[in-house]
Amino acid sequence: MKVLHLDTNHPLLLQQLEEAGFTNDQEYAASKEDVEKIIPQYDGIVIRSRFKIDKTFLDAATQLKFIARVGAGLESIDEAYAEKKGIHLIAAPEGNRNAVGEHTLGMLLSLFNNLNRADREVKSGHWNREKNRGVELDGKIVGLIGYGNMGKAFARKLRGFDCTTLCYDILDDVGNNDATQVSLQTLFDMADVVSLHTPWTPLTDKMINAAFIEKFKKSFWFLNTARGRSVVTTDLVAALKSGKILGAGLDTLEYEKLSFETLFTAEMPEAMKELIAMDHVLLTPHIAGWTKESKEKLAQTIVEKILDRFNPTA
Repeated sequence: MKVLHLDTNHPLLLQQLEEAGFTNDQEYAASKEDVEKIIPQYDGIVIRSRFKIDKTFLDAATQLKFIARVGAGLESIDEAYAEKKGIHLIAAPEGNRNAVGEHTLGMLLSLFNNLNRADREVKSGHWNREKNRGVELDGKIVGLIGYGNMGKAFARKLRGFDCTTLCYDILDDVGNNDATQVSLQTLFDMADVVSLHTPWTPLTDKMINAAFIEKFKKSFWFLNTARGRSVVTTDLVAALKSGKILGAGLDTLEYEKLSFETLFTAEMPEAMKELIAMDHVLLTPHIAGWTKESKEKLAQTIVEKILDRFNPTA
C-alpha cells in the first residue's frame, strides 16, 4: 500500500510502516491543489491539520482507503463524505490525552495562584504579596463538559486534590471513579471551575456564549483545552469583565486557523485585544497536547491503528 504523508511526525511512524511493507512518500510543502493531482495513486494519507480534506479532495482520491489524522479530532475532514466513499478514518486521542490532562491542571493551578502575573511583577521589580494571594483547589467543585479521552485524563489528575469532580456528556453512563456524571443543570448549579473537553461539532460550535454562561449559579473559573470555535470570545470577555467568570485558561482560541498553526488571518479582533490585556487570563498556543512524549505516543497510536486494519504483511 502507498501512503502519502502530508505533515512531519515522529520518525517511528515512517519507520514502522516501512517495516510492515508500506511505501511512504512525503509532501510536506505542496499545496492542496498540487496534492490533488497526485492523490489518485495513494491508498492512504497521514495528516495533522495542514489543509481541509473536503469533497473536492476526496473525489480526486479515487484509490483512497484510509485517512489517518495524527491528533485527537477529525473536524478538518469531511467525515460524512469520506465514510460515504468507504474511506476509513483514524484519529489518535489516546496519544495526547495525558499531556492535555497535565496542561489543563497546570493552567488551573497557575490561575488560582496568580503564578504568571506574580512572575511578571517580580521580574519588573514589584513585590506584591497581598495582590497575588491565591485560592486553593481543595474543596472546589470542578465541572467537566465532555467526558471522553481528554476529560477523563484531566479528572484522573484531579484525584490528588480534595475536590469534587463532576462531568456532563451527551452520552449516558460515561462517569467513573474519577468523576460523577450529572445533568447539565447540576453543573450550572454547582461548579466552581468549568473545563471544556468536547470535540468541535455543529452542536458545540459557539456553545459557550452569553446565555450559556449566565446559567451558572456561581461565578466560576473557565478552562478550554478543547476547540476555540466552541467559545464566543466577545461573550467570554464580557463575563470576565463582569466577574461572572473569575479567570480563564485558554489553550485554543476562536480566531485560530483550521490548521491550528497560525492565529489570525487579518487584523486582531477587538475582543482578542481585550483578552490579551487581562491579568486573570492565561493563554497558550494550542499546545496542551503538544509534548515530546505525546509526539511519540500519537505516532505510535496511528501506526498501530493502521496496521490493525491494513497490514499488508498479515
